[in-house]
Parts: sequence; C-alpha cells; structure tokens
Amino acid sequence: MSEITLSELEKQYGDTTAVEDVSVDIRDGELLCLLGPSGSGKSTTLRMIAGLEEPTSGQITIDGIDVTAQSAYERNTSTVFQDWALFPHKTVLENVAFGLKMRDVPKEQRRERAESMLERVQMGGYGDEDPTNLSGGQKQRVALARSLAVNPDVLLLDEPLSNLDKRLREDMQIELREIHEDVEETFVHVTHDQDEAFTLADRIGIMNEGKLIQVGEPTEVYENPANRFIEGFLGDTNFVESEVVRVTDDAAYVETELGYELVLPSDGAPDVAEGTELTLSLRPEVLSIEQDAAADAVEGHEQPVLADGSTVNAVVGTVENVLYRGSTVRYSVSVNGTSMFAERTGTNTGALTAGDEIRIEWEGTDVLAFRPDGSRVTL
Repeated sequence: MSEITLSELEKQYGDTTAVEDVSVDIRDGELLCLLGPSGSGKSTTLRMIAGLEEPTSGQITIDGIDVTAQSAYERNTSTVFQDWALFPHKTVLENVAFGLKMRDVPKEQRRERAESMLERVQMGGYGDEDPTNLSGGQKQRVALARSLAVNPDVLLLDEPLSNLDKRLREDMQIELREIHEDVEETFVHVTHDQDEAFTLADRIGIMNEGKLIQVGEPTEVYENPANRFIEGFLGDTNFVESEVVRVTDDAAYVETELGYELVLPSDGAPDVAEGTELTLSLRPEVLSIEQDAAADAVEGHEQPVLADGSTVNAVVGTVENVLYRGSTVRYSVSVNGTSMFAERTGTNTGALTAGDEIRIEWEGTDVLAFRPDGSRVTL
C-alpha cells in the first residue's frame, strides 16, 4: 500500500489550463474516485500520477518520495485504460504476464503469478484464449489482472468500465470493489458516472474546470455539497430561485418563483440578509406527495409549524406529466406556472394522472441554499 500526495498540481497545454492547483492526500490502501464531467481534468490528473504526463508545476509524492520528475517506468504504478489495450497477437496468459516479462521475472514465476491473477479476477482457465474472442467484461478482467500482476504500489484506473453495457458495468463495479478489498492496494479510479463512484469509493474527489473542489466520503459529498455545482452534479434536484424577505433568530423566510413563501429553519442566526437572492435545492427523496390537495391546501401560502417546532413547507400544484420507471414514478408538476418534479418509489407509486391536483411537502431543514456565486449558505 502507498500514500500519494498531490501538492498544487497544475497542467497547461499552451494557453489552456487542464488542471489547476490540485492538492490532496490519498491514503494508504484507499480507493479514491476522481469524479467529474468531461474536460474536468480528472484523467489528466491520473496521467500525471502515472508519469504519462509531466506537470507544469506542483509536486507528486508516493510514500514520501518525490516522483514528479520520474518517468512512468520508474514508478511502481500500473494503469488500466478505458480501451483495455490488450495485445491481440498474445494469449490471455501472455497478456497478463507481459509486465512481469519486462521486469525480467523468470518464466515459471511469471506463469504462476499470471495464473493466480486470472483466478483472482474469475478468469481461471482462459489463459490459452485469444483475447479478441473475449467479451467486453472478460477483456476488462484480463486488463485488470495484467495491471495487478506486477504488484504495483498504486493501481490507476482511467474510466475502465465505460465501454461496458449497464448490467455488466454494475456487476464489474461490485467485483472491482471486492478485488480492492482483497489486494489491499491503493486505487485511484477516474469516472464521470456518479453511481459508479458511490458504489466503489472510500472517498470521492469531485473535479470541475480543472479544480478539485471537494473530497469526502460518499455520504458527505452527497449530503453536504460544498457548492451548487456539486449539488446539481450528484443526482437530480429541483433548483428554485428565491429572495430573502425577512430574517429571524432561527429562520430565514424566502419568497420563491413558485409563488409561495417558504421557511428555512436555522440552528442560529442564518448567514443571510434581507434582499439576498438564493437558489434552493429540493431533492426528490425529501419530498412527499399528498393526493387530496384540495381538502388540505396551504392556506394563504403560509407554512405550518408542527408541535415539536419543526417546519413543514408545502406547495400545491397540478400534475403535468407522469413518467413510469418501474420501481419509481416521476411526476412533473406545475406550481403556479413553474415546473418541478417529485417522485414516488417502491409500492407507493399511486395512480396519479395528468391534471390531478397534489400537495408537495418537505421538512424545512431538508432544503439546501446557495448564493448567486454558487457557494453554500449556512443555515
């Protein structure tokens, strides 16, 4: 296992900055996922760790040793690529043993190690096969076995599952997680797929526009996003524009584009002032749907306060569209002319149809708020 430290890492291509001021400590034996959209700098960061790209500035250390100026073959790292990069003229076993051969490992030891790695990735018995005859999932397992065979300090994975179909990709995510737990090596995994990152990662590093903007455990980055970009990138949400109309010692009151005044409870004085424009985030999992809206409408658009002091915000709207997704049904709802969506899951999918009037409720404490610059508001 090895610890990796990236310090103020930058990479420029002419006038274009691909990676800017990236600093992070990657712990011994952890699986860190670098997650972000295309062009966010995650693959470039991985290639600099591998020694395949030279940083414009900054430092890379592995186990306390500065490897910034070292070439790829001088570092005890191994990389699994998106296209697998298997040699078509070699057998599966020869592919897995290739790195060992380059390191002058004796032939019999190479064979034993390669066969052991194929067993580990559930490809035992395929050693004599032509890799061109393998399925995508099998090729990915062989590429993984080849990278693990050289016993690297760090395994680097550059979107290795992106060429697989959905079901196989999900199966490989679980297998890759199990392999990581088995070999106990440091993995750095690049992906643009949020579900993949949440399935695999001990921690997730979220990148955008070349910057590493938040690092944390999956639950941390999802439940406590550092800014609006992360909130919108990690799953679906309703963004609602609003303006603070008054502030008390324990809440901020906002007038929204939905036509309702909503309450944002706070543990202390909210860090906002009257007149501040805010974007609210309402994730579908915090919303509940009440079908008999007419009988229990939100009178005068005032929000109820429960006996325990908590605040339930509510709006009334009309179902516009129903999207059936098997275990989930998504409802597009018009609230005073503004669209939002809510969902029902599991057996509680209901039988709502277009034109039905519904009430959508949520706890005020389940709302996240962001300033116009995207920064998070403390409530």
